[in-house]
Amino acid sequence: MTRKDILIGFIIGLIATVFGLIFAIQIFGKSDDWGEVVRRAISEGFLTKLMSIGALLNLGAFFLFLKKNQDNRAKGVLIATILVFIGTMVIKFMN
Repeated sequence: MTRKDILIGFIIGLIATVFGLIFAIQIFGKSDDWGEVVRRAISEGFLTKLMSIGALLNLGAFFLFLKKNQDNRAKGVLIATILVFIGTMVIKFMN
């Protein structure tokens, strides 16, 4: 049950990050076309900032799981957040 809970938390962490990224694109993007906003973010170098803002939704999922005493799911969310951080750093330093 432990690995299954960690996997569930990991998937929820990734989904929360994707939804957070979509919200960040909607709020801070200057166009209705998501593809254009992402292309502009890559070319202007602020994609990593959008990714970081998107990962903020993981905070809610993490503390919700802790409040419900589902520590293994919280571990999964934390693992997803760390992987998003590593991906953000890789993208940041490749440009």
